[in-house]
Amino acid sequence: MARYLVDTNVLLRAADPHSVQYLVAVAAISKLTSQSDRIWLAPQVISEFWVVATRPANVNGFGWSFETVDAAVTRLLNEFPVLPETPNLFAEWHRLVVQYRVMGKQAHDARLIAIMKNNGVTHILTFNVNNFGAFDITVVSPDDVVASLGQAPGTP
Repeated sequence: MARYLVDTNVLLRAADPHSVQYLVAVAAISKLTSQSDRIWLAPQVISEFWVVATRPANVNGFGWSFETVDAAVTRLLNEFPVLPETPNLFAEWHRLVVQYRVMGKQAHDARLIAIMKNNGVTHILTFNVNNFGAFDITVVSPDDVVASLGQAPGTP
């Protein structure tokens, strides 16, 4: 049984039936939970989800109302546990950004790795596999999870 953190991009695609990756995201999450893998969220992932869901559609968001996004986040929080942000989260993040010479936006990814390491989570489910390759974790694409099913999502 593996322990997975689900990245924001997977949750967003699973929440958007119009996304070309919707079925893959939903199937991957379903497969992992059905095989008794543990799926976790991070506070950062939830806040990033909120930002995109409430941002206007004309600037690459969903344009959801407050009520819609609050209901979606509540569903996520009821379905998956949230990793605690321990007091040493900042120290672990700082260690990682120095060790891996992280710069720019990847510092946000390093924070996810820090919370994973502080909580013994070993895998991340993400469409952005290249963002996490430098870190000492197992990076899993939803496409790979679905491919292990032996069929394309949405097919009988």
